[in-house]
Amino acid sequence: MTDALNPDALIIGQISLSFHGAATALISEILTDLGHSVEIREAPHEEMFRMQGRGEVDLLCSAWLPSSHQVYLTPYQSEVLTLGVIYTPYCLWGVPTDAPGEIRSVEDLARPEIARRFRKRIQGINPGAGISRFSRQMVDDYGLAAQGFHFENGTLDDCTGAYLDALAAGELAVIPLWRPQWLHLETDLRELTDPKGLLGGQDEATLVLRRDAKAKLSDEGLRFLQKVSPGNAVISAIDHAMCRQGLAPREAARAWIDAHGDVVRRWLD
Repeated sequence: MTDALNPDALIIGQISLSFHGAATALISEILTDLGHSVEIREAPHEEMFRMQGRGEVDLLCSAWLPSSHQVYLTPYQSEVLTLGVIYTPYCLWGVPTDAPGEIRSVEDLARPEIARRFRKRIQGINPGAGISRFSRQMVDDYGLAAQGFHFENGTLDDCTGAYLDALAAGELAVIPLWRPQWLHLETDLRELTDPKGLLGGQDEATLVLRRDAKAKLSDEGLRFLQKVSPGNAVISAIDHAMCRQGLAPREAARAWIDAHGDVVRRWLD
């Protein structure tokens, strides 16, 4: 069981990426409004799932199922309940919309006349993310290494910063990204097709609750977690307010809640 400072607190775990923080802040603010005591813990992908499996996290916000995170959830699947789907994420490889029109597929990057126009470092995020696993395989399976492309792990700031730097320099770069994510509100991306299907397709960002923590939730709180469904655009907007406007996660979530009371009330009916 969890070792919260308040033993009655619901421990919410979030993966250490800003958009997971945006979703967690939204859920936490509304649960707090409903009278729950909430504590948030943060860790990278694999460790967050291990923490929930050990009982150190009650509610995981959120697991991308099935493609990205099922491999981490499977070892303790019988110990949890899957609740609401709060958005529908998917991974992508993108290039600038002003890239030459013939560049439409990941396969096109393997053509020497196209490859030579691009920066060769494909800058990603941490190793445990689904997009990182998928991207490493794509470099191999699409024959991109032969053209000099290489995938590098790093932070989220490394990933977005490398792409924005290429745009500022007027150069072409591939960004391994996903929706929802704040960058989509600042720049248009051309999403490349993935004929081999290595990016996993659309997932469901699912709230995962330990069975032994269900008693920490009121009936109203449990119904909310089963109904809440902000969607990709809302998570991207809160993420943008955090990362580009300087708001703290719960400040950004509160601003959205206060401006969209009608939507929140539907989740609580």
